[in-house]
Order: sequence, then C-alpha cells, then structure tokens
Amino acid sequence: MKTMAKVLICYNSPVSLFTNYNGKPTVDDSVPNDLSESGFSREINKIKKYLQENFTEVSSFAINNNLDRTINKIVSYSPDVIFNFVESIDGIASYEYCLAGLFEMLGFDFTGNLPASLGNCLNKAKAKTILRSFGINTPESTIIRFNQSEKFDSGNFHLNFPVILKLLNEDASIGISELSVVKDFGSLNNHIQFLHSTFKQDVLVEEYIDGRELNIAVLGNGTLPVSEIKFDGLPKGLPKIVTYDGKWIADSVYYENTKPSCPARLESDLQCSIEKTALLAFNAMECRDYARVDIRLNKKNIPFVIEVNPNPDISMDSGFARAAAAADISYSNLLFTIAGFALARKDYDTKIKAG
Repeated sequence: MKTMAKVLICYNSPVSLFTNYNGKPTVDDSVPNDLSESGFSREINKIKKYLQENFTEVSSFAINNNLDRTINKIVSYSPDVIFNFVESIDGIASYEYCLAGLFEMLGFDFTGNLPASLGNCLNKAKAKTILRSFGINTPESTIIRFNQSEKFDSGNFHLNFPVILKLLNEDASIGISELSVVKDFGSLNNHIQFLHSTFKQDVLVEEYIDGRELNIAVLGNGTLPVSEIKFDGLPKGLPKIVTYDGKWIADSVYYENTKPSCPARLESDLQCSIEKTALLAFNAMECRDYARVDIRLNKKNIPFVIEVNPNPDISMDSGFARAAAAADISYSNLLFTIAGFALARKDYDTKIKAG
C-alpha cells in the first residue's frame, strides 16, 4: 500500500560553466560524452517512477537561478517532503547549501543534509579542519589562493611529494585528472597555474596517500557494505585516483579502468576500523540521512579520510546504490528509506507543534 504523501523531486537544471571539467588542457575541438549533468537528468524520470511505487503523488522540478519561480513552485505544490537532488545552481556548487537553506526557511522538510553540513563538506579545507578537531586522520594539506602568484620550492613548500591538487570548492571530481598528482616543484607550479587560470578558484594541495581507495556509504546511523575502487586495469604510469574522466567521460581510459568492487575484501579488524572512521567522519561533519565517506589506506593500513560527501549521487548505477544492493536493499526501498527519514521529521515536528 502506498504512503499518503506528496513528494517533490528537486534537481538542478544542467548547465556547463567550463569547457574542461576534467582538469586538463583541451587537445582538440571534439565534445566528449560527458555524463555528469545530462546523465543524471535522464535518471530523474526513473527515480520518479520508483517513488511513485511507494507514494501517492510525486512530481519533479528542475531548479535554475530564478528564485521567484522556485519559491512559487514549491509553495504552490506544498509537498510533504522535498527529495533534494540539487547539487549546484547554474553550475555554481556553493549554491547547493543555499537551496537547502531555502527549503528550510520555507518550512518544508527535505531529504539529506542540512545547509551547514553541505557547505562545510564542500570547502575541503574547512572539512579537514573539522575532521582533525575530532582526531580523524586526513592527509596534510595547504591552500593556494587564486590571487597567490609566488612559485614554490623547498623554501616555502613543506608537504611531502607526491601531492594531489584539487579545486577547493568543487565536487563530482571536477578538475581532477592524471595531471593532478605531481612529484616535483616544476609540475606543481605548472598545474597550480593551469587550475587558477582555468577555474579562477583556490586550490587545495594535499599529500597523496598511495594505497587502496574505499567508499563507505552511510545510511541513517549505519554503514552499508564497503566498496573499493580497483585500479588494476590502468596503464602503467597513470596515478591510481578517481578522476573526472573516470566518473563521467564514457570510453575514457579512466572510465574503462577504474572499477568498483563491492563488498570489498577486507580483514574483519580492518573493516571495523574503516567503518568506525566513516561513522566518526559522518558525525563530525553533522551529516544526516545519507552520505559517502571516501577513505585511503596508507602503507600501514591506517584509514585517512579524503572526502565526506553529503547528498552523494544515488542514481541507479551509483556506488551508493551498489552498496545498498549488496546489503539486499532494493533501489525502490533505498529511495523510500531516504524519503522516510524526512517524513519522520515532519511527523515529529507536527506532534511537537500539537503539544
């Protein structure tokens, strides 16, 4: 039997701000098969269909920078729950937390994480500061500001090579490529200059952890089976990292040769340590409902948190959905569970107001 509830699926209209999201110079004029925005938009109808199996009324709405249009749509539809898939507005990732704040100000319950968690996790340096304050391992790092023009050498750079360069306020692996891992000052300075000139943003430089990469999906208060990214098929010489190409550019070398394996093969003590670290990071960043914690193991199998991703991709072919399936949670039940968290908050708030 269906749950009596009106669900509004909110997602961002696809838009492109840059010609090279993959973080490397364009070598020709060909347009790659980029699945990042367009692929998810195609998923919305599938998601809507699955939610319609469990709820009496489901609608979807693509959000852009027209604030009046957004407010009018939400207020007129008056949903019991907003299923929040908004990751950016007009390609600006920092607006993600602003939209969650709008939902909150309008008084509507919504799935996933609160504005503070979304904003803190997006800023990689701030996230690291919070994680360290809770005693959680995360790689040593420094910030290179957009307006900072000095060249780096052994006198003014104190991280250990190799290091990996990331855009400070982006997600979805935007700007991450095989060029992101550098081993010397010449490559470091060249890539900083490229990222600054291309993206006009601050850059996070982080010590590279050369080891296994694990994704831990957290649902509610518990972890789903751990997933490992396997880099076995990558050509020799390419860094073993999750790149933008690997996530979104079909037929690319990284897309074809970075494959997830779930559940990961882990000794019980190590798995326990990884899951404990993921939950500590989830709680340190004040996440709720669902998130994905990305962890690297160093040579001593010590877990280092490299990212906390609130409201991660949960489309049908996502790693999160794969981890849920490994826990015998169907895709329909995964969506129903996440919506149920928000509906439970709505019911609780209604009871409190009723006295």
